[in-house]
Amino acid sequence: MSRAQSARNNKLDDAANRALDYYLKPTPKDETSDKPNTIFRIAPDVDSECLLANLSENLASANAMISDLAFGLEGSRRHVALGILQVIEVSELLASRALDIVEVR
Repeated sequence: MSRAQSARNNKLDDAANRALDYYLKPTPKDETSDKPNTIFRIAPDVDSECLLANLSENLASANAMISDLAFGLEGSRRHVALGILQVIEVSELLASRALDIVEVR
């Protein structure tokens, strides 16, 4: 085997090892537990009622925004916006129902 082939084989072995490590080596818990994956986090002690109330308010805001947008559009874009509006409205109904039946602590 020539030196060039040996170097190429070493590079391929290194690349294969990196790929296997990336997909198969678990990340230690210490490294991931303190680093948030998102900008915003929900406090762990927030109760279900508070979460559902905020969800309902966010959906109401999204409803108002997409309604305003939809009625300023025409054609297929309006149909898409109205479809999004319908999904938001159904989600509002689901959140409202869940809020009605949640057990208050």
